[in-house]
Amino acid sequence: MSAAIALRMTGADFLKLRKKPGTVIWALVLALAPLLIYFIVRAAQHASNPAEHGPAGGVGGYVDALRILAAFFGPLAAIMVGVEAGAGDVASGVFRDLVVTGRSRVALFATRVPAALALTWIIAAVGYALLTIGTFAFASGSPTPSAATMFNGLGFTLLSTGVIAAVAVGFAALTASRPAALTVLIGWHLVASPLLGSISSLGSSRKLILDQAINHFSPVHIGDRANVVMSQGTAVIVVIGWLLVFLLLGAWRTRTMDA
Repeated sequence: MSAAIALRMTGADFLKLRKKPGTVIWALVLALAPLLIYFIVRAAQHASNPAEHGPAGGVGGYVDALRILAAFFGPLAAIMVGVEAGAGDVASGVFRDLVVTGRSRVALFATRVPAALALTWIIAAVGYALLTIGTFAFASGSPTPSAATMFNGLGFTLLSTGVIAAVAVGFAALTASRPAALTVLIGWHLVASPLLGSISSLGSSRKLILDQAINHFSPVHIGDRANVVMSQGTAVIVVIGWLLVFLLLGAWRTRTMDA
């Protein structure tokens, strides 16, 4: 498959995702609504009692807002986009039509990944833009993050959402079911992953948890969602391992699935 064909197929996959209003709207809601609520509530608290409640923005507000976007709700939005990209064709009944065109099944799967990443990163960037505005607009004279910190935070946001989106594409293709993939991935992100990470008796095996590896790259302290200390090399290996396993499984399932 030539690069030009790959680009056209990726563009077509991106267009299909963009034209799914339910997925796009709810992913934006997940990425933006918690940040809006956070800044509005914190600003109201600071306005009513500045002595007890610090500014909504500034360094403190940035740290909390980055946790909300990059470690919690941003990945949820990425799961929605990734699952739609991975299982949308099967769920809508167009997978057979794509297969009969003669395109490689592996290529059909592979082009879904950059399409999901593109939409996920657009949503994440919009969320980070809102975070940046809130951080500086509501600083109220308090210290604000440096440019390096802001760029590092953006990089971490793109990393966390991008990895989760890619894993979601592979897992959704493997299950060939949007409801099943959404249920499992959201349950893993919200419940299983932080719970397993907090069980100290599991020892070093907790380093294999994806969230723990991703959170290692955070420029701010993530809190209860980061319970395991690991080296940067280990974190990179774990992230790459998760990506390889689920992308290969998704490609295998797409190649062997009955049309």
